This record gives sequence, structure tokens and C-alpha cells, in this order.
Amino acid sequence: MNQPAAALDRLLADALAGRRVPPDEALAMLPQAEARHLVATAEALTLRGFGRAVSYSRKVFIPLTQLCRDVCHYCTFADVPRNLARAYLDIDEVLAIARAGEAQQCKEALFTLGDKPELRYAAARRALAGFGAATTIEYLERAARAVLEQTGLLPHLNPGLMGEAELERLRPVSASMGLMLESASERLCARGGPHYGSPDKRPDRRLATIAAAGRLQVPFTTGLLIGIGETRREIVESLLALRALHDRHGHIQELIIQNFRAKPDTPMAAAPEPSLADHRWAIAVARLLFGPAMSLQAPPNLREGELAGLIEAGVNDWGGVSPVTPDHVNPEAAWPELRLLEQHTREAGRELVERLAIVPSFARSAARWVDAALLPRVVRMCDTHGLARTDDWHAGGSAAPPSSAGVWFANAPHRITREVAAALAAARTGERLDEAGIGHLLRASGEDRAAVLAAADALRRATVGEDVSFVVNRNINYTNICTYHCGFCAFSKGRSARSLRGPGYLLDLEEVGSRAREAWDRGATEVCLQGGIHPSFTGQTYLDIVAAVKRAAPAIHVHAFSPLEVTHGAQTLGLTLEDFLGRLKAQGLASLPGTAAEILDDEVRAVICPDKLTTLEWLEVMRNAHRVGLASTATIMFGHVDRPEHWARHLLRVRDLQAETRGFTEFVPLPFVHMEAPLWRKGVARAGPSFGEALAMHAVARLALHPLIRHVQVSWVKMGAAGAALALRAGADDLGGTLMNESITRAAGGVNGQEMNAASMHAVARSVGRRAWQRTTLYKVAPPRGPQGPLGDPVRGFDLAEPGQALEAGLR
Repeated sequence: MNQPAAALDRLLADALAGRRVPPDEALAMLPQAEARHLVATAEALTLRGFGRAVSYSRKVFIPLTQLCRDVCHYCTFADVPRNLARAYLDIDEVLAIARAGEAQQCKEALFTLGDKPELRYAAARRALAGFGAATTIEYLERAARAVLEQTGLLPHLNPGLMGEAELERLRPVSASMGLMLESASERLCARGGPHYGSPDKRPDRRLATIAAAGRLQVPFTTGLLIGIGETRREIVESLLALRALHDRHGHIQELIIQNFRAKPDTPMAAAPEPSLADHRWAIAVARLLFGPAMSLQAPPNLREGELAGLIEAGVNDWGGVSPVTPDHVNPEAAWPELRLLEQHTREAGRELVERLAIVPSFARSAARWVDAALLPRVVRMCDTHGLARTDDWHAGGSAAPPSSAGVWFANAPHRITREVAAALAAARTGERLDEAGIGHLLRASGEDRAAVLAAADALRRATVGEDVSFVVNRNINYTNICTYHCGFCAFSKGRSARSLRGPGYLLDLEEVGSRAREAWDRGATEVCLQGGIHPSFTGQTYLDIVAAVKRAAPAIHVHAFSPLEVTHGAQTLGLTLEDFLGRLKAQGLASLPGTAAEILDDEVRAVICPDKLTTLEWLEVMRNAHRVGLASTATIMFGHVDRPEHWARHLLRVRDLQAETRGFTEFVPLPFVHMEAPLWRKGVARAGPSFGEALAMHAVARLALHPLIRHVQVSWVKMGAAGAALALRAGADDLGGTLMNESITRAAGGVNGQEMNAASMHAVARSVGRRAWQRTTLYKVAPPRGPQGPLGDPVRGFDLAEPGQALEAGLR
């Protein structure tokens, strides 16, 4: 191998290993390299950073003005006043375009306009004066604010050169902004060059704007226009200049590598366009220099029929694509229909996903990048991955699961990424996955997600068979007055009447007992008791509650008290956790609900429940409960401020404790119900998980906890009956309880009712071709009882004779 080839191979190997390509090596080797030598490494880096997802933003294109003080020699967007009916769109015209996009489910309003036309044209100054604005930037601010206030779209602004004051003015009305560098070559601004006569195209001025955006933490889109006369070395120099700014500020959200298109009636009408090989080279070089995390875009309408080649070279994003408005900058190149774009992306082995005007990695850290005025809008429009939320389903709501969910169950997947395939293979054998492996499963999309759901369903079938279990129970929430201030909770009320969101209550012991007896008489085998941490409660209160239930219904199973209540009770009596749990058990407590877990990661808990138990404290309560012979469930409440890595850590912590104690009987995913939650109302939390994310959590729980936890329960209250049925096809095997008096989800805005009777449980199971059976809390078959029984089919259940035997539950 000759010396230059060997040096290039080392450079590519270093890039693949995560090492930064130094500027001197980039300049020495990359201009001479051919695209075919670079693309394999570039594609591997892209897959590492983005998997199989290729994103796009569904947008409208709002050309606020086509006047510009520059005279770029390739541009047909900019025009002169005599050729235009008016200098600027008025606000009504802007809103008409935005509303047309909103009607087509667009989420971005891309404002494009010429650079400071008022500095060149009297017509621009007169028009601005008529609007009561002194500058184009001032009028742009007003137009963007109108779109924000009167539509559901997020503005992305491209007004050209800006100083810090102008950027600061526009930041509260835009999710992101942009300015193409195009090229860092001063040579292109000289006489005869494409930027001659265009003062705003001077590279130093454009780099100054990009730097100013970085200082103000503005999510910024920039990039290169290749094929306008620059050399390959100049392309590398331009990319290195942008990389240096991004290194300093971290604010470049995406990099566009756009190919020049020659247009009639321009000075460059006869200029040659860059070949596909040239374009692929530039994309691959950008990927090598910026690494796997940078979002790289190429406009899909400028390379019709060649999209697979762009993807292979390192593209992971198509940018904004409009079903409503044309590409006003390249009017000769129509946007591809989204259906066809999806097809072409799939043919290239990738999956088309929708994002917002702010790219996913920045949306996931929106509190850093987005102005406080816009933050609630951005957060609420995102899913867990920072992509656009595209379905109307919400946990606890009335909307049916999206019809697109059927795709995941329709056909056997045949193209699965290596990482997902490896994680699935390990999960099937019961191997403990690491955080990265679980993350691959949770982030899976398209055929990968279909493979995850299918694998979970197969594992469920092999582990517990085809039957679907449920328990007839009643919830008794004895008080909604609580001294804690969990940001996700709309059930609890404060100490004083002034702080109440609705009436507070406290049931007396007689009423608790009466409700337990009524539940028993109606066929329940279990009562689930939980409440707020009332300021008057002590550990004796919890002991008295159990005693009241057992006096009223001696044979009923008492499933009661979250780890928070157990900790509170132990502390108020000066007892150890083990001693207090022993007393509760002696009084008649039979098992614990695994609530108050939320997310077992203190980074998340610091936001959603800062005054509650820590992760280790929750686990220690459960460890002690299992030690004294009390079984428990385990839950996760997800879809608020958390991310997949937090979900993975939660699953691993539950699995590790189960390996130690064997005390968890089931795992229960609880999608966050957002409607009345304080964190959502403040704009801090997302609007719960998407349906796909909720379904994936059930499937990944089955896979990640195998074989230690046999049962995965779906909450019909959160998922709805139709959603619960689909979860039964994705790894779940249990429908939970009939509940009788569900109130916590209802307080948060849930609408799926307070009770689902046994007949309805059977109907849900039948809808997916399965058979339901009534169990006890500990997975024995519930015996027939009087006029209420038999409520389930007498099939073999999870044979656990006594609560103390829960310690053997996990592997049976």
C-alpha cells in the first residue's frame, strides 16, 4: 500500500474510533481522497449517531420579502421592487400560509428573506414604515410572533446577517435560526466570483453572525453551497471554520451540504453543477470532521432519484419538506411527496421520521437552547427522543391508538440493525443487558421496533403461555392530602385550603373498613390502599388502616402502602424499615404496590419529586419488604422529563434487586398522564409518551427483566382498552385490577373510567385471540365465590400459596 493511502486509512480508522480528525491531516489528505474511499466510514458514523432514522421537518415556506441588498450570481429568489406586487407579505398573508400548513399537520414555519433590503431599496423602507417598523428584523419579529400566537407552528428564521442585538430580539419568537456560510473562501467574493457585489456574503461577516448566535445559545443551522467555484481544499477549510465555532459554543444544530443548481437568467446559468460524486465527497468529509452526533442535511428535491447515495455518504436529515408551499429558493425543483420520500428512504434501508424546527438532540435539551417563552411549546410538541410527536394518543385520554401502530404487527421484520439484533439475542437467553443494549431496544423504530415487539410477544408466550390474567380488586385512597409536592401529581392536595386544587378529604377508619367489606361482597380478592402523606399520619395510622380492613374483610388480600408511606411510618415510630414492615405484616399486610418508584434515577427525581425518596431509599424499602416475606410489584412512571437512558437504568435496578431477593411479582409500566400534572402545566414536562413509546416500554420490560420477572402488567386506565389489547401483543400478559374506585389517574385528567369489570377483561383478551383468567394478587387462580363466581376460567396460574413464598416468585 502506498504512503498516502495508508495515511488515509489511518485517518479513517481514527475517525471510526471516535478520535478527532486534526485540521492539518484533514487539509493534507481529504481534498485528494475520492468519495468511494470515504463513504463506508461516513455511513458507519452516521448509523452510530442516528441509527436507521432519517429525519425531516414538515414545514411551510414563508417568503416574507424577496428584496435583498445582495446580488448573488446564482440566485433567483431575490428580486427588484419593479417585479414584485409588494415589498413584503403582510401579516394576514403570513398567517394564511401558516394556517394552510397547520391544516396539513405542518409544525415549522420557515421564514426566508433577503438581507436587509431597506439598506438598498426605498420601496422596502416605505413598506416597513407603513407597517410601523424601522427594519426588516423588527417586522420579522412581529410576523413570527403572530405565527406563534395564532397557530401551532414553530418559526425557524433565516434573515441573513445579524448582530447580537438582532439575534437576541428574535430568540423569543423562534425555535431556531439559520444562516448558510456557503463558503469561507474570500476568493469567491472577488470580481468575477459568485459573491461579488454581495456585502453580506463576506465569510468573516457570516462567521461573525454564527459566532454571535453561539454566544446567545441559539440553535443554529448553517452549511455549505458546493459547486459555485470553490476548491475541495476550500470546502475542507469552510467545514473546519464551522467546526471551530461549534467547538466553542456547541450551537450548530445541523449542517446542510447543498448542491448548486444552475438557473436560467442568472450570471451562472451555464456553470456546471456538482456531480453526485462531488456531493457525496463533501457530505462524507463533513461527517468525518464533525463525527456521529452532528445532524447532516441534504435537500431531497435537489437530487431526485439519487437519495440513496446521499444517505450512504452520511446524510441523516432531509431538512424541511412542505406539502403546502414550493421551495421558493429552488422553484424549479418541487418537493418530493412525503409518501414517495418515505418510500425512497425505506428503499435505502432507513426509516423516515418527523422532527421539529429544532433538531432532536437540541429538543431533548430544550431548557438550555430555547427561550423561556417558547419552552413549553417545544417540550409539549416533542416525544421522548426529541422528534415531533405525530399522534393524538395520550395516556389516560380518549383517543384510540394511532392506525400506524398496526404496521408494527403486520409483517415479520427482515432488516434489523446489528445492535438491536444482538440485544434481542441476549435477552432471549436471559442475559443481563447493559444500559446501551436496553437503550437500543427502547429507541428502536420501524422494522427494529417491529422486531422488538415480536420478540417480546414470543418470549411472553414461552414464559407464561397464552392466557391473560387479571385481579378483581378495589382501590381505597384514604386521603388526598399530602405534605409532598411531586410535580407529576394532580391527586394530592396541600395542607391548607388555600393550596387545594379541589377538595381535600380524609376517610375515617370505619369508612375504610366499610369499603373493604363492600369490595369483598362484590367479589374482590384484594384491596389496594394508598394515599397522600397526611401531616397527622404516623406509622400507627398505617397499622390501624390494615387492622380496620382485616376486621371488616378478614380474608381479603391487603396490598398497601408505597415505599414512601412505609418510610414515613417507620420514621415516625422510630423503627427500622425491617421492624416496621414486620409489624405491618403481622397486622395483615400481604404485599406492597411498587409505586413511588417513578423513575429510579436521581437526575430525574430531582426534577419531578425532589422531596421524595431517593432511588436507593426506594430500593432499600423493597429489599426489606422482600426480606420479611412481603411480595411487591415494581412500576415505572415514564414520559415526562425522562429519557431512554433513564428508563434503561430503572429496568436494570429493578432487575438487579430481583436477582437478589426474588420478591417482585410483576412489572407495571405506567405512562405519564399529563393533563392536570403541575409539571406539564408549567411547560416543563412532555405530554406523556407517544403510543409507540408506551408500547415499546411493555415490550422492553419483558425482554430486559427476563427471566427474573415473569409478569408484565398493562394499565388499562392509562392505555385504554384498545391500547391494552395491543400491549398484550407486545409482551404484556396481565391486565391488572378491576379497581372499582380508581381516582389517581382520573385526578390527572384520565378519562378511561374508574372500573373495568371481569366481563370487560375477558373481552379485551378475546380481542387479541387470548383467554382471560381471574387471579389472586400472588398469581394463584381465584376460587369461585358465591353469586359473583366463577369470574375467571379455572386455568393454571402462578401458584404462590402464601405471601411469604413471594420470595420464590421471580423464577417460577
